[in-house]
Amino acid sequence: MLGLPDRINAFLFDLDGVLTQTAKVHATAWKDMFDAFLRSEAERTGAPFVAFDPVEDYDRYVDGRPRLDGTRQFLASRGIELPEGASQDPPGSRTVNGLSAAKNDTVLRMIREQGVQPYRGSVAYLQRLRELGLPRAVVSSSANCRDVLRAAGIDGMFDVVVDGITAARDHLAGKPAPDTFLAAAEQLGVAPEHAAVFEDALAGVAAGRAGGFGTVVGVNRTGQAAALREHGADVVVDDLSELLGERG
Repeated sequence: MLGLPDRINAFLFDLDGVLTQTAKVHATAWKDMFDAFLRSEAERTGAPFVAFDPVEDYDRYVDGRPRLDGTRQFLASRGIELPEGASQDPPGSRTVNGLSAAKNDTVLRMIREQGVQPYRGSVAYLQRLRELGLPRAVVSSSANCRDVLRAAGIDGMFDVVVDGITAARDHLAGKPAPDTFLAAAEQLGVAPEHAAVFEDALAGVAAGRAGGFGTVVGVNRTGQAAALREHGADVVVDDLSELLGERG
């Protein structure tokens, strides 16, 4: 009735793009921040301005990764190296922390202005899991995870939340490393081979595969089904409602 192998008895969900319609918010925020920075760099150096691509660059370098890692990955792709700075750096400062803070400010503003909508199919899937008494976790790189869950009205549907704050506190490597998913499985008291990972990000799918999870479900929100499979997804769906429909 859940569209997955019978050996699966725990369920680990990414947040943005799997449960909530916030992946586009993040892509927009990354583009706003990086384009402003790249324009200033072009003016400073005389090099041509090449904008951040909210699809290709987002998917390849930042989607699913911790915020600071995403900033570093994209800058490295452009051959740009900046000082790390500190968490207290003003948003927009010419440091990894400063640029990351500017991106986060934009995300928070957009969430306040636009709200957060969950995907109906994901909510239906969560409700089925809850009815069956099966353990559920959110595993997100975002430090804003709990705020987003509350804004979407689904914060009470999970037994465990492993987010960016948890990762920093417990020194867990971010996706594509499997550490955060493994930590969630441990908190749920289930072996990875008996848990399913649900991810829309290529880095997240790779993390699920690296962790030896029983099933990795790729959620194809942006037309990258082939890439999700290449990175390790066992099953690819456009929406979690498809899993509920597979067995009637």
